[in-house]
Amino acid sequence: MDDTGAPDRTVTADHLLTTAERAFLRAEFGLARPLLQRFQSEFGTTEDEDAALRYTVLRSALAARAGNWQEAVRRLPDSDDLGWAETGIVHALAVGALRRLSEEGRHLEAGTAALAIVLWAHLLDEEDPGDFRGLVTERRGTPVPDELWEDARRQLLEHVTDLLHALDVRAGRDVLNAWETAWEAEQVGPQIIPSDAGPDDLIPLSEAAWLLVAQGRRTALLDAYTARHPDPSTWTSDSPDHLSCADPVSRALAARAQDRIGAGEWDKALADFSRAARLGRTLDTADRAAVLRAGKNVGRGRNGHGYSSVARIHGLELAHRLLPQDGSLALDLAAELVRQGMKVLHRDPEESWIRFTRALAVSPDAPGAQSGLDELLRADLARAFAGARPSERIRAHAVEDLLRRDPDCGPARKWLKEHYAAQAMASSSDGHRTTARPRSNAETTRAALEHRVDVLSTALADADPPASLFARDMLDEELLRLTEHLEATASPSDVIELFLRGHMRTGVSARFDQTVETAYLRRAQAREEAGDVGGARRDRACAERIGAGLPDQGLLFGPPPGRVPGRKGLHPDDSGQGSLF
Repeated sequence: MDDTGAPDRTVTADHLLTTAERAFLRAEFGLARPLLQRFQSEFGTTEDEDAALRYTVLRSALAARAGNWQEAVRRLPDSDDLGWAETGIVHALAVGALRRLSEEGRHLEAGTAALAIVLWAHLLDEEDPGDFRGLVTERRGTPVPDELWEDARRQLLEHVTDLLHALDVRAGRDVLNAWETAWEAEQVGPQIIPSDAGPDDLIPLSEAAWLLVAQGRRTALLDAYTARHPDPSTWTSDSPDHLSCADPVSRALAARAQDRIGAGEWDKALADFSRAARLGRTLDTADRAAVLRAGKNVGRGRNGHGYSSVARIHGLELAHRLLPQDGSLALDLAAELVRQGMKVLHRDPEESWIRFTRALAVSPDAPGAQSGLDELLRADLARAFAGARPSERIRAHAVEDLLRRDPDCGPARKWLKEHYAAQAMASSSDGHRTTARPRSNAETTRAALEHRVDVLSTALADADPPASLFARDMLDEELLRLTEHLEATASPSDVIELFLRGHMRTGVSARFDQTVETAYLRRAQAREEAGDVGGARRDRACAERIGAGLPDQGLLFGPPPGRVPGRKGLHPDDSGQGSLF
C-alpha cells in the first residue's frame, strides 16, 4: 500500500481516503483503520466537505463490519450526500444492513432498517447518482445492457420490498408505519434520516398517508387509520389526533365514496363524504353531484326491492347536511320523515312526534307535518282527560297554537281553562301573582298579549263555577297588562276599542278605569284640535262616567253614586245595578 501509514511520509487527504477505501474493498480491514486514524489526526478539521463525507461513510461501514450498528446509523450522512462516497463502500454497507435485518430477532431494529432503505434507494435510483451501474460494470468486466440492467434493478427492488414486508408482518406494523411504506416513500424522494429513526415511524405519518393516496391504496390507508381510530365520529380536522392526516385521509374517503357510488352503495358513500367533510374537505363539483345522486337513491333497493326507511332517513340527513342549500334534498327528507311519522302515528307516538318535528325543521312547509303534530296533541289531550298521565308534549303554547288553527277544538279550550286555573291557584297559594314572574320579550308584544286575552276569554266562557274564578282572575290580569301596553305603545282609540269589547267592567280595577278614562280624555283633546267638537264632547262625557264609576249608558233615576276617596270605581255599597233603572 505504498507505505501510506508511515508517520514520516507526507501524503494528501485524498490519497489516504482512496487507499483506505481500496483496503476496505479488499477486506483488508486491519489496514483501513490505521489509515482512517491518520486521516483523522492530520486532516480531521479539513474544510474539504467531499473528503469529510467519504471519511464518514467509511467509518460507518467499518462500524457496521464490527457489529456496531448504532454507530453505523449515527455516522451515515444524509442521503443527498451519498453521491460523494465511494459506491463500493455504500454497496457493502447496504448489503450488510439487509443481512443484519434478515437475522432472527432483528425485525425491530428501526435504525438498521432506515440505513438499508436509504442506501438501497440511493443505489437503485433511476438517475443512478452514485454510478452503481458503473460499479457493476467494473466488477463484471463488461458493460451491462439496458434490458439486463432494468431487469436486475427491478429484481433488487422487489427483493428489498419483500424482505421489508416480511419484517413488517412479523412485527405487526400497519401500512402507516410499515418499513415497506417508508421504503417506497424514499424511492420517490429523500424522506428518512437514519439517526432520527424512532421505534414506531421511519417517516412522518402524514407522508406515509400521502404516499398511500398517491399509490391509489386508499383502502389500505383507511383500514389502518380506522384500526387506529375506531370511532369515525371523532374524525375532525381540528382534533390534535387527526390534524396531521386530515387532508390525505379526507381525500381517500372522497375517492372511496366515488367508488361506492359506482357500486350503488349509497349509504356507505354518504358516510364517507360526511367523514371527509368533517376532516375539512370542501366538496368539489363531482363530489356534490355524487352526494345528490346518493341522496336520491339511498335506502331504495334495486328494482324497487329492499326499501329501508331507516337507511333512507339517515342517508338523506347526511346528504342534507352536506348540501344544505339543495332544496330537493330538503323536500325529500321532509317527505320521508312525514311518511314514516304517519306509519307509527298510533303505534309509537313519541317517534312520530320526533319525525314530524324534524320535518318542520327541515322544511317549514312540509305537507302533513303540522297536521300530524296536531293529531298527536289532540290524542294527548284526550288521554289526559281520560285520566292517563299527561304527555310532556302538552304545553300551553302548543295548545294555543292548536287553537289558532282549530278554534273549535273543545279539548284544547278545556285544557287551557284548567291549566290557567291551576296556574292562578298556584300563584295564590305562594303569595305571588303570575304577572310578577319574569316574561320574555316575545310575550310582551301586543300580538302575544291579545292572543292570551282571547284564549282566556274563550276558556272563561266554558269554565265550571269553581274554575271560572281563577280563569276570571287570570283574564283580568292579562287584560290589564294589554291595556297598559296599548297605553304606552298605541293610540288612545286602541285602548278604548279594547274597553268596548266588554272583557272587564268598570269598578273592577282602578288602574284599568284610570287608563280608559285617560284614553278618552286624550282622544277628546285630539278631536277638539282637529275640529270635531261633537266627538270631543262625547269622549269627555264617557271619561266623566268612567271616572265616576258608572257604565256608559248612565243612570235613569237618581244622582250619581258617591266615590270612595282615593279610588276610582263604585261606592262599596253600590252593586252597580242602578244603571239599569
